[in-house]
Amino acid sequence: MQAKTNQCQNCKKDFVIEPDDFKFYEKMKVPAPMWCPECRLQRRLSFLNHQTLYKRKCDMCAQSLISVYPQSAPFPVYCPDCYWADKWDAKSYGRDYDFSKPFFEQIKELSLSVPHVSLMGLHTTWINSEYNNFASELKNCYLLFNSDYNENCSYGSEIENSKECYDNTMINSCQLCYKNVNLNNCYNARFSIDCDNCQNILFCKNCIGCDNCVGCINLKNKKNYIFNMAYTKEGYEAKIKEFNLGSIKELEKLKKKSKDLWLQHSNKFIHGRQNINVSGDYINNSKNVKNSYIALGSQDCRYCMWLLVKPNKDCYDYTQFGDNAEKIYDTLVCGRNISNIKFSSCCVDSVSFVEYSDYCNSANHLFGCSFMQRGNFYCILNKQYTKEEYEALVPKIIQHMKDMPYTDKKGRVYKYGEFFPTELSPFAYNETIAQEYFPLTKEQAMEQGCSWKDPEERNYKIDINSQDLPDHIKDVKDDIVGKVIECSHKGECNHQCKRAFKIIPQELQFYQKMNLPLPRLCPNCRRYERLSQRNPLKLWHRKCMKEGCANEFETSYAPDRPEIVYCEQCYQQEVA
Repeated sequence: MQAKTNQCQNCKKDFVIEPDDFKFYEKMKVPAPMWCPECRLQRRLSFLNHQTLYKRKCDMCAQSLISVYPQSAPFPVYCPDCYWADKWDAKSYGRDYDFSKPFFEQIKELSLSVPHVSLMGLHTTWINSEYNNFASELKNCYLLFNSDYNENCSYGSEIENSKECYDNTMINSCQLCYKNVNLNNCYNARFSIDCDNCQNILFCKNCIGCDNCVGCINLKNKKNYIFNMAYTKEGYEAKIKEFNLGSIKELEKLKKKSKDLWLQHSNKFIHGRQNINVSGDYINNSKNVKNSYIALGSQDCRYCMWLLVKPNKDCYDYTQFGDNAEKIYDTLVCGRNISNIKFSSCCVDSVSFVEYSDYCNSANHLFGCSFMQRGNFYCILNKQYTKEEYEALVPKIIQHMKDMPYTDKKGRVYKYGEFFPTELSPFAYNETIAQEYFPLTKEQAMEQGCSWKDPEERNYKIDINSQDLPDHIKDVKDDIVGKVIECSHKGECNHQCKRAFKIIPQELQFYQKMNLPLPRLCPNCRRYERLSQRNPLKLWHRKCMKEGCANEFETSYAPDRPEIVYCEQCYQQEVA
């Protein structure tokens, strides 16, 4: 089949469906999409709330809890203990399929009736770690999201197998790390980006196997370097003392000098290693992965994001998770031994042959089900059928979805083959990850048919203005813990600013131990600050900037950015 150009039903821009895409759609027995890849991703992310948390009560036991849903949510919300107990059965909310109404109206009615779990994650593996979400195997952790197997870590996302790390994004197997992005197997790294197997580094970028380095870039197996210049051990230690690293003013000077140096050196067009035939960014150990962002150990995938756990195979439009996933299409946060999942979200652990379902676990052959806990098979709208009844009814429902499509408030038509309409999301647009990657104003979100949640009134009094915080950590007293500190953005940003924050006891101990000044921003603004250091989702076609090289590539470095961008070959020649 030849390539075909379609117009996106949402943004009205043209997008191309390649022959290999058609082969995948045929394999999955789905029609070609009517939304472009970018709009499909934005739609999925509008159903994903990692980090907007509320205090409320469980609708079963009435105990206070932390939840992604506020007390005003229009459906029951259970704490994890009640949700996973044997005191209720999701099938009791089951209903007959109604061929007089569009499918998406019926799935919405079901979702509003069935109890929702307050947080997503393996809560039985959380030890003293209540304030987290989409996480497992945590001990003494606070405000970690999309993270697993961590101890004594706080304020981060995509944190894996790490200890005593604060304010990081996308790190693995790290310890004593602070304000970093994209690190692997690092110890005592601070304010650094894209580094592997390093220790005792500060403001470093693209370094591998380095020790005792400050303000460096593109170094391999170097020790005692400052701004890419070699020092003796004694000279290095003397220079470090001059930097006065406990002062925020001195750190800002060091940050500027480091970033000025970074701009003088090349960057590889893609963040990734040990790949064959890939396009996108932050891809590792993968083959035939196209237009994807953050993928590990994946093969024959396209338009995927956050496949953090390998292996994964034959997946399109798959966002978050992985771990032995195969034949996944237009799906969100599903993983761990799953296969043949379409148009679904949060279906975890040994799930297969599931369509248009959410929060279903250890089950197979489900269509249009919500919050089915364990061991359910051959269900439609949470109602049990025999295998023969199920196999006879599902094709009729699919045909009904084509004959009687759902139309949203903006006039967009949803037939079989499209993910859930955004207006069915239980979250306001600015509560979701979509706001981080596709930021909108309230007016823009409402125009696109999304809901919006205005900040709730918070009754607090600022104890310390940000400009009044001590410059140096040595001047910070222990009574800072618990005081309300003004965020220096004061809500005048597009970062979902909380306007104020507190320092928790273990956090202060970490700053004192690491000789780090107190932060001036709330956790949300700090997260957006880190995200700005990671390349965007979009790709541009560019040429290698090395003089005399004719190589071309797709890269997430926009043409108007100031960095020097090289192809793989030229980059390796420079940094070897």
